[in-house]
Amino acid sequence: MMVTTHAAVGVALASSLVVLAPEHATVGALAALAGGVLPDLDLLVGAHRRTLHFPALYWVAALPALAWAVVAPAAGSVALACFLLAAAVHSLSDVLGAGEELRPWERTTDRAVYLHPAGRWLVARRWVRYDGAPEDLALTALFATPGILLFPGVVRYLCLSGVAVATVYALVRKRIPDLIEGSIR
Repeated sequence: MMVTTHAAVGVALASSLVVLAPEHATVGALAALAGGVLPDLDLLVGAHRRTLHFPALYWVAALPALAWAVVAPAAGSVALACFLLAAAVHSLSDVLGAGEELRPWERTTDRAVYLHPAGRWLVARRWVRYDGAPEDLALTALFATPGILLFPGVVRYLCLSGVAVATVYALVRKRIPDLIEGSIR
């Protein structure tokens, strides 16, 4: 799935704060957006879905952080909980997409995300055929909707920008491998 989808899912998870803890809603949404993005930063180091993706281990930190935020709600505890929860959901939800190859629509690998404690790759389910697929764009729009409707200011604008970026990416996604390979030659 696209990083914009994961960021939007983070914001959607944090949208419950609008009702539960409105004083922490914006910081929670921004932290969740950042947590939704974090795992995909491993694209920059060449070990995508293995270096910063922890589908089991983020939960070890996220669950106590959520408990802490419930018991002692403050900007810091809520932000940490939202950040870790979004990173955990992102890492685990990559199983629902395609493999981690450059052209996932060719189905050359079933490796979705690395499960560190087991020392193996989880199998791609391909419910979202590839990052940037029409259904991925639809998920970005769907999960960005709470951020657009419930939050003012920066969260709203980041969600709208995410949908715009996702739309452009979805339009050019299948051309990207050729561009990458052409620039390497």
